[in-house]
Amino acid sequence: MHEITLCQSAFEIIDSQAKLNNAKKVKSVWMELGALSCVEVTALEFCFDIVCRDTLAQGCELHIEVIPAKAWCWDCHQVVTVSTFNAGCPSCGSQNLRVENDDAMRIKQIEIE
Repeated sequence: MHEITLCQSAFEIIDSQAKLNNAKKVKSVWMELGALSCVEVTALEFCFDIVCRDTLAQGCELHIEVIPAKAWCWDCHQVVTVSTFNAGCPSCGSQNLRVENDDAMRIKQIEIE
């Protein structure tokens, strides 16, 4: 379960930014999660709540947007959207794809008070 490690890393960023801005509380956090990240959203939410206990971020709202992966199809020469590693090209069915973006997790915004 690598979600706990991801949450710990994300919390370090959130906590440092909150302290840098003299926050009393973190109210909300917005994250982007790549569709091919192999991260289970419900596990991420569960782990985030655990990591944030007894901190400025305890009880904050976590908003997660799953970003579809883009891939280049070498056979039909198109940029396509894929949702799994084994997905073929939705246009031509080819497996000859080069994934462009797939597994990132980013903190997009932090709301503090």
